[in-house]
Amino acid sequence: MVFEGLDLSIPRGLYTGIVGPSGSGKTTLLKVILGVVPPAAGDVIVAGQRINGGMASRVGYVPQLETVNWNFPVTVEQVVLMGRHRQMGWLPCPSREDRRVALDLLEHLGIRQYADRQIRALSGGEQQRVFLARALISRPEILILDEPTSGVDLKTQHHILHLLSQLNREGVTIILTTHDLNSVARHLPWVICFNRSIVAQGDPQEVFTSATLSRTYNSEMVVVRQNGLLLIADSPAAGSHYGSRTVRVEDDDRDPV
Repeated sequence: MVFEGLDLSIPRGLYTGIVGPSGSGKTTLLKVILGVVPPAAGDVIVAGQRINGGMASRVGYVPQLETVNWNFPVTVEQVVLMGRHRQMGWLPCPSREDRRVALDLLEHLGIRQYADRQIRALSGGEQQRVFLARALISRPEILILDEPTSGVDLKTQHHILHLLSQLNREGVTIILTTHDLNSVARHLPWVICFNRSIVAQGDPQEVFTSATLSRTYNSEMVVVRQNGLLLIADSPAAGSHYGSRTVRVEDDDRDPV
């Protein structure tokens, strides 16, 4: 069992990040919210709908880039249209309207010029925006992202988080996981410290303390506050007096694009 006794409520319209060590159950938690993994007990309610293992509707999902099978031969436009399959019904091919919506999204995200390019030929930041477009084409109320800033440079990280802030202001509830504590402290209004259970949650300016992060990561952490900014890092003595523990590595489910 990855976690038990979990009681978590995320208000509509929140822009929140879930942080914690690898193997702590963050990705599994996202899969429970998505309806991919059914809970062993209890209820999962998403946008007023009790799912408990059924697929959640009006929820968009952006996977970790490293879980994508990049050998799958598909163009940028085709990837985005995959998010439209529920609206397509039984038709085998996208309609003219489907394609217009897809291209409008790519234009909005600044990658319209790559519509006919193979997805694997793009940079990490461009690929991330393609998968964001795939999630947004179904007009979700909730957007879930697993490590959206992983593997991209610092400038692209900031661009992605600012873009998500804009979507949140437009009314989309956003939940993301990340290992980048410093970016969370700068960009997100709410954070959940998670390690098989909720350690703490709230404004990162209040939640990110050495004590809370050390409990979350089971390793000594240092938080420096200066001129309203937070800088978070491992302590030079990290691990010297924290007991070792065994964690279950989360499944590396590969997304076929």
